[in-house]
Amino acid sequence: MFFLYELEKTIQLHPSFFGPLIRSHIHRELLAKEEGSNTGKYTIVCILDSFEVSEGQVVAGTGHAEYTVHYKAVVWRPFRGEIIDGVVSSVIRSGFFVECGSLQAFVGRSMIPSEIKYDANATPPQWTDNAEQIIEKGTQIRIKIKGLRSEVDKMFAIGTMKEDYLG
Repeated sequence: MFFLYELEKTIQLHPSFFGPLIRSHIHRELLAKEEGSNTGKYTIVCILDSFEVSEGQVVAGTGHAEYTVHYKAVVWRPFRGEIIDGVVSSVIRSGFFVECGSLQAFVGRSMIPSEIKYDANATPPQWTDNAEQIIEKGTQIRIKIKGLRSEVDKMFAIGTMKEDYLG
């Protein structure tokens, strides 16, 4: 689900950026470091506005200056029960992995409909129902999140496709 958050980040600038265009350098640095980053709880999709920049504080010994920037951003935070689209990144005998933006999900054998079987003889290996549905690397797929786990800068999920309109 997408949210609008007010966030804060400390940016360090090299003395060569000091001057009349310092605000644009701070904004450019904020965009480069934060957009697309993952905190483990959410992913920053887009920075909308940097609305407050603090006075710079010189860092002793380096000459760099630190600025605290308050900004608004659109963030994506996945929830249990949410339905998401992704691309299959790898297929193994026990299931397959799906990349859903910054979230990596695993769909295990027990979360795949019983009519879809693993075919190790196919090249590349795939899950198939020998009719119209083939799940192999690069396939676009829709899954439902059953569980989430987060680390410092990564998010992981367990997904299912055993419900209507998934797969």
